[in-house]
Amino acid sequence: MGNKTTLLSLTLALTSFTINAEPLSLERLFSDPGLSGKSPVKLKFSPTGERVTYLQGKQDDYNRYDLWEYNLKDKTNRLLVDSKNLFLGPETLSNEEKARRERQRIFGKGILEYKFSKDGSALLFPLNGDLYYYNLAKKQSKKLTNTPEFETDARFSPKGKYVSFIRAQNIYALNIATGKEIKLTTDGGGVIKNGMAEFVSQEEMGRMTGYWWSNDESKIAFTRIDETPVSEAIRNEIYAEEVKLFNQRYPFTGTNNVDIQLGIVKLNNRKISWVDLGKEKDIYIPRVKWLQDSKTLSYQWQNRSQQKLELRAYDTKSEKQKVLLTETSNTWINLHKELRFLKDNTHFVWASEQDGFKHLYLYKNDGTLIHQITQGDWIVDSLQGVDEKKGLVYFSGRADSVLESHLYSVPLKKSGKIKRLTEKGQYHKVVMAQDYKSFIDSSSSVNQPTSISLRDNKGNFINWLEQNKLDDKHPLSPFSTDLTTPEYGMLKAEDGQTLHYRLFKPKNLEVGKKYPVIVNVYGGPHAQRVTNTWRLKNMYFQYMVQQGYIIFQLDNRGSYNRGKAFEDPIYKHLGKPEVIDQIKGVEFLRTLDFVDANRIGIYGHSYGGYMALMAMFKAGDYFQAGVSGAPVTDWNLYDTHYTERYLSHPKTNAEGYEASNVFAYSEGLKGPLMIYHGMADDNVLFTHATKVFKKLQDQALPFEMMTYPGSKHSLRGKQVQTHLHKTITNFFDRHFKK
Repeated sequence: MGNKTTLLSLTLALTSFTINAEPLSLERLFSDPGLSGKSPVKLKFSPTGERVTYLQGKQDDYNRYDLWEYNLKDKTNRLLVDSKNLFLGPETLSNEEKARRERQRIFGKGILEYKFSKDGSALLFPLNGDLYYYNLAKKQSKKLTNTPEFETDARFSPKGKYVSFIRAQNIYALNIATGKEIKLTTDGGGVIKNGMAEFVSQEEMGRMTGYWWSNDESKIAFTRIDETPVSEAIRNEIYAEEVKLFNQRYPFTGTNNVDIQLGIVKLNNRKISWVDLGKEKDIYIPRVKWLQDSKTLSYQWQNRSQQKLELRAYDTKSEKQKVLLTETSNTWINLHKELRFLKDNTHFVWASEQDGFKHLYLYKNDGTLIHQITQGDWIVDSLQGVDEKKGLVYFSGRADSVLESHLYSVPLKKSGKIKRLTEKGQYHKVVMAQDYKSFIDSSSSVNQPTSISLRDNKGNFINWLEQNKLDDKHPLSPFSTDLTTPEYGMLKAEDGQTLHYRLFKPKNLEVGKKYPVIVNVYGGPHAQRVTNTWRLKNMYFQYMVQQGYIIFQLDNRGSYNRGKAFEDPIYKHLGKPEVIDQIKGVEFLRTLDFVDANRIGIYGHSYGGYMALMAMFKAGDYFQAGVSGAPVTDWNLYDTHYTERYLSHPKTNAEGYEASNVFAYSEGLKGPLMIYHGMADDNVLFTHATKVFKKLQDQALPFEMMTYPGSKHSLRGKQVQTHLHKTITNFFDRHFKK
């Protein structure tokens, strides 16, 4: 990134051997960040727009991150904050923070999170359970907290006068100038948590916080959760040398959730007022946001079945509230983060799937619909911003291709055509500047690692932040000529809907030769695998192709980014339409003269592990071998919000739960099966694996297993990943290689 220390030079420095033409190896793949396509993370514009900041690993320790900047004025990049200057030594985290990072998929050490003050003059870092304030002009840091307790979820107040955080399950505000702390809640502890997101909010709703500042800094809205109703379960984590037991309140599907309240606390007197959430108590509060006037608080109210969602507005002065809009569904409502209250304090932008696809709508603040901003048989991915001065909405979406995400602009208050601002043929993840004059464009394609550029608001190129060019110095260069370009295509589901697939095959197929196939599957909701984007898994596919395999992926019904009608067939019965569609994929494979119909395997992780089991148990005539990773096997063991969204409550759909669990079909196992699981998994508990182990053993059905002591759901670490993928490869080699 820039003229001195680029990701490329970092990669070359980490590579301790000479690059020359050689077969791609798994050891190399999972140890060389250049091959895995890793790039700078958490890219942001500073509030003033004068710099782009990002986290990047150090040469001496790739897992330790520092804060870097690209300066837009002098067009150079430099180290902004060295994490070792803030804190040096092993980092100790609370169990709450460890779980929070796991749910945010934050891994590593050093600077992993950072916040700018409103004027961009200072930064806030959480490190080792304490908070550090960094003055950019003086290049000086000071430790704001130094307590035995852990401070989490820290941020600047909107005007920058305070730093707020959670300590011992209470909300605090610290005056930066005086150092004085204000304890805003006092009853936190044990089962009571103030300002903290409950488990399902973090894991399933994407809400990682439980408190929100008003724009004028006079008050904070917060959730108060009481975990008393939630059953306490003992969860074990098995490590190489010990077993850790945790008493955890876990909301298994069909059981009680937390009791939740929504309060507003004033900073001047710490007085708390409570929002009347209604008579129905078994609810969710997935989103909370202040309006621009700082006196009106909006919150989203969702019923337990997730078939009704209300956007409500609460007046903090009159303590009256009204429902601005209501969304309903016969299946479920997908949550989103596309709510933007405009600075004019009279309108807001909202996303809805009311016409079958996720699109943007303009409303008055009283809930009156003005008009639909975007429309068509495609979906909006995310709202990137609203430039009120120019009357433009910026959003990411799939108007051109379901396989690619692009940045578009469209008029806000009048009907108009959308304009694509990013180049076709690539997948784009963007970050807009606060003044909407430019954006960061992280783009990639299936065989092109991510490059990062700075562009103006019309999409014109300004400068590279990280070109990541595949030249002769790039770590991927020796292998690039051997990379195969996958073939994309479409099939028809039984209900007539279009299924997209991707096929990786050897560049030079031998005439008359029949190749084994591995169907790589995820298949679950809120995921898409058939895209034109770079992923580390693509490189493993390339490796397997070089070992003589064909890799096939198909996004079955129930998966994401295709509209609600494509998702809904799985409602109340998981594992049925998904397997039917994967069988459709195998039927297509059997028509190809280079495919060996007797050597078609399946491999997936998480929901994909569940799919691999269901395919092996229910469709053994189509799948001759399978690898199931960290599978859900019993939906009664999963949490309320995720499971009931798709299967409804167990009391109202007992048959659907039984039919969606894997056990009823296990006798159908015909071919070799391997199951692997992390033994410290706190998402899909290891119990899911042990239950199916026991079931297969009781039926005297042979299978293989591989367990990973201390590993969580993602099975992080190059040693674990190398061993895992060697194990998967070895399994298919033993059963499919002639």
